Amino acid sequence: MAYGRKISGGKYHKQKKKKKDNLAGIERKVKLREEKKKTLKTRGGNHKTILLSTEYANVLDPITKKAKKVKIKTVVETPSNRFFARQNVLLKSAIIQTELGKARITNRPSQEGMIQAVLIKE
Repeated sequence: MAYGRKISGGKYHKQKKKKKDNLAGIERKVKLREEKKKTLKTRGGNHKTILLSTEYANVLDPITKKAKKVKIKTVVETPSNRFFARQNVLLKSAIIQTELGKARITNRPSQEGMIQAVLIKE
């Protein structure tokens, strides 16, 4: 029998309609450029600030437990996709070269509006 049909030839019907909150969101890639943010409306009348591009990160030094806002020089490596490093795309677990040294991004910048990173021992 054809896909989506009963043995008698009748159609199977969907259990429920697709709602807007079930749709996939837009994939946003945060680039290493002059800072640019956007505010989105979310469920419940709330707002979410997303990051489109930036050139600064909040870097935590694990030894002194102090955080500092530093400039990002370049993206060294992205474990999820090696081509993102060439394009200077900032995402979670990417290794970036900063003024303090190499750091790993620990948050999701495309959803949180800033970049948090931790220094890596070299």
